Amino acid sequence: MQTLITPGELPRWVPGDLLCASDDLGWKDVSMRAYHYPGLDVEVPALADFVVVAYQHGATSMERRFEGRWTRTRCAPGDCSLLTRAQASHWHWTEDIDVSHVYLSEGLVSRVATDMLGRSVAEVRLRDLLQTRDPTITTIVEAIAREAGQRACGSALYVEALGTQLAVHLLRHHASVSLREPSARGRLSPGQMRRLNDHIAEHLHEAITLECLAGVAGLGTWTFGRHFRRSFGRAPHAYVVDQRVARAQQLLAQGSLALKEVASACGFADQAHLTRVMHHRLGTTPGQLRHSAPA
Repeated sequence: MQTLITPGELPRWVPGDLLCASDDLGWKDVSMRAYHYPGLDVEVPALADFVVVAYQHGATSMERRFEGRWTRTRCAPGDCSLLTRAQASHWHWTEDIDVSHVYLSEGLVSRVATDMLGRSVAEVRLRDLLQTRDPTITTIVEAIAREAGQRACGSALYVEALGTQLAVHLLRHHASVSLREPSARGRLSPGQMRRLNDHIAEHLHEAITLECLAGVAGLGTWTFGRHFRRSFGRAPHAYVVDQRVARAQQLLAQGSLALKEVASACGFADQAHLTRVMHHRLGTTPGQLRHSAPA
């Protein structure tokens, strides 16, 4: 299996002065690092993320070998290079440059592609572009870089939106997408349903979000919600509540846990929450259910 490196590991192969980074800002699926580089000749291992390189200061001749083929051009402020994930490359440049790297996770790009196309995605690849001028990419990268430097309130939420916009633009103009075989009538596959049930059962005592379940299925949230309803006959939230109630019934029948412990084990906020939901769903309370259980 191919070993993929993270953005934080890249300086082991591409040494430079780190100017700014988002490492400790709690961002999800998007990260940013800015560097000052001297002229270098470097072999770069395959990266786990998709990479946008935006040139900020300095101009240089640039060469890159990608899939055995060399590309040569000149890069200057306003230019961008794109590098798809899971692909080793060889870079050579001669002059000092300042660059911003924006990294997008495979999960983010695949989810966005799935929502855009309404189909499960097998693979996304960025096209081999060593030099392009794309004002939309430049504007989004600059906004992400500003957030990394400002460390403002709400930056994680703002950058998540910027990352989604960047992914949409890249998918529209600079990427190729391979699709999985369609599931029957927009339903989840048996394997996806099994993984979802296993995940829900294992994490029933925790908060289970739509985004988390979509990630387990490998789908974007919008597509996942539609497929889930067709497959399970319920919305994801309603289905999870069904499983919480069923687990609570089992534990109450066993009679070994206090009601507040049953509520906690099944992911309810407290005993009162358990009582409200059970009365609404079953027309009875936890206490009544426990007393009616056979000895």
